[in-house]
Amino acid sequence: SSIKMAEEKLLLHSCCAPCSAYIYFLLSEKYDVTLFFYNPNIYPEAEYKQRKEEFLKFCNSNNCKYKISDDTYFNWRQKIIGLENEKEGGKRCEKCFEIRLSETAQIAKKENFNLFTTTMSISPHKNHNVLNEIGKRLAEELKINYLVANFKKNDGFKKACELSKKYNFYRQNYCGCEFSFKKFLK
Repeated sequence: SSIKMAEEKLLLHSCCAPCSAYIYFLLSEKYDVTLFFYNPNIYPEAEYKQRKEEFLKFCNSNNCKYKISDDTYFNWRQKIIGLENEKEGGKRCEKCFEIRLSETAQIAKKENFNLFTTTMSISPHKNHNVLNEIGKRLAEELKINYLVANFKKNDGFKKACELSKKYNFYRQNYCGCEFSFKKFLK
C-alpha cells in the first residue's frame, strides 16, 4: 500500500465567486486549497459587499477554507496615484495585480502555505503572462512558490460561467475599480 503524501497547502487569491468556483474544484484535486478574498480595488462599496457576499455564499456552501482581508478602496487608490489615466489593461492594472498578489504572497509566506496563485488568469480580460511574471517575482522575493497558471485554457472561462449559473452567482460586468466601472458605463 502506498502512503499518501500530505497535500501541499495553496493560498488561492479569489477575485470573485464566479471565477473561483471552477478553479477551486480544479485545484482541490491536487492541493489543500484556502481561498483568499482580497480586493480593495472594487468600487463602489455596494459592489464590494455584493462580491464578498457571493464569495462567502460559495465558500460556505462548499465547506471551503477561506480568508478575507478587508483593506479600503481609499488605501488602494493611494497606491495607484499617477496611474489614473492609464488605459484599461495597462500599467494601472499591473499595479493592481501586484497589490493583490503581494498581499496573497505575504500571507502565504507568514502562514506556511507551500504556494500561492490567483483566479484572475481565468478572465479573458486579464493577461495571464503579466499575472504570472508578477507572481513569480513576488515568489522569488519572498522565497515561496507561485503556481504559474492560465485558467482560461481548456474552456476555463466557459466552465466558470456554467458553474456560475449552477450556483446562481451574481456576475459583475466589469473588473472592479472605478476606472473599469466608468468604461463599462460608456
